[in-house]
Amino acid sequence: MTENLHRANNFILLAGGAALIGFAPIFVRWSEMSPSWILFYRMLLTLPMLLLINLYFNKSFVFKVRSKKTIYIAFVAAFAFTIDLTLWHWSMTMTSISNSTIIVNSAPIFVALIYFLFFKESLNRHFFISLGVTYLGVVGLILSADTYTSGNLMGDILSLIAAIFYATYLVFISRLGKEEALSIIFYTSLFCCIFSLPAALIESSQILPPSLDEWINLFLLALLCQVGGQYMITYSIARISPSGGSIGLLLQPVTATICAAYIFGELINVTQMLFICVALLGIYLARINVAKL
Repeated sequence: MTENLHRANNFILLAGGAALIGFAPIFVRWSEMSPSWILFYRMLLTLPMLLLINLYFNKSFVFKVRSKKTIYIAFVAAFAFTIDLTLWHWSMTMTSISNSTIIVNSAPIFVALIYFLFFKESLNRHFFISLGVTYLGVVGLILSADTYTSGNLMGDILSLIAAIFYATYLVFISRLGKEEALSIIFYTSLFCCIFSLPAALIESSQILPPSLDEWINLFLLALLCQVGGQYMITYSIARISPSGGSIGLLLQPVTATICAAYIFGELINVTQMLFICVALLGIYLARINVAKL
């Protein structure tokens, strides 16, 4: 009874974290800053919050790790995560939020491919089923888009490339399973902040947010998505079943799609909705398959 209650609580925590991250595209679309500056401030504003949380729970400003190797892995993971988020932010200026979010969440397909290519894991028939179902939905979603707001090919391509780097990030982060979630998020956020700065300086000369509303928007992006969402997912994902985790994580693209339709008027027709459901089914199957690797 107690164990089932803990599983239920962890599922709610994970689903809540996925839903919070689902708001990230909304904050990005609202922002007046360039994509790399959005990423920079998302990470920069996250750091002091994490320091305060660590001080409260661990009575220290120092984020301890079990091994120095953790720092190196977080460094590489953050580099991949920086490319992923930068491309994803750019894609949202070209295509719809639903397209960009669903495509980038097809990352589990590429996680399985990375395990196959670099760790000699075999690809079973479940992988090919999930691959086929996911990209049947994705391709159908792209082809059924007939306006700028519904989809743009270049934005969809950027989302797909972002998914590959997101998968790389997930593979490296999976190697840090014994570390505290708070420490993982702190070091990846710190390195992402550093990595995003050169691109941001090249991208735009507008260094500071231009208004109080922009500061609030970036602060909420950091608080809800990076601190809240990432921590809740990182903490709970290892404490529930693969199937439960896969279902909970689907709330991210679902939340983004619903919010985009309500806030930005990115209404989708019946055909697009059908392909979205197909893509989400494929992503769910892919997450289940990856969890067994």
